Amino acid sequence: MALGLLELCNWSTLAVCTALKLPQISALLAARSARGLSLPSLLLELAGFLVFLRYQCYYQYPLLTYLEYPILIAQDVILLLCVFHFNGNVYRVAPYLTLFVASWFVLALQKWIIDLAMNFCTLISAASKFAQLQYLWKSRDSGAVSALTWILASYTCATRIITTVMTTNDLTILTRFVIMLALNLWVTVTVLRYRRPAAKAE
Repeated sequence: MALGLLELCNWSTLAVCTALKLPQISALLAARSARGLSLPSLLLELAGFLVFLRYQCYYQYPLLTYLEYPILIAQDVILLLCVFHFNGNVYRVAPYLTLFVASWFVLALQKWIIDLAMNFCTLISAASKFAQLQYLWKSRDSGAVSALTWILASYTCATRIITTVMTTNDLTILTRFVIMLALNLWVTVTVLRYRRPAAKAE
């Protein structure tokens, strides 16, 4: 029973994450605008994903407990390219990508670096959600933001709470997923609240 639940959570999370950002990418392309999407939020989320993936690799946790993160990072990079494209200069993404690639190697130089980075990872990821919330509160328009993407993100956090308890029981990771679940739900509600009837981007 427990093994079946673990496999269901792992594989469903992987399946959902494979398509997690596709509604958001589709909404941006359909709107031909990055309206409603916060660039700082996206950059912070990408940084959080990168640190989290590096931490899991460093401690050699079971592959199925973090296999979705390379997929999420790739989808965030595509989103980043879309945002810069619709804001008029896709080449401005290069310094950010260079910084992220360099960070991958720096994070694993010393154990204390990766541990410290992981402790800040939850703060970084939470800051990304608050940046998106602040953007929505200020504009009062969810524009091309996909509510479905945020609902799917909430689901994956819920399943990762279960898989973390059943495998590594790492308190740092567990705390991160509980906080991310609450914030993802908050963003989802805010996106739906500021959805304008004319803006059917999804």
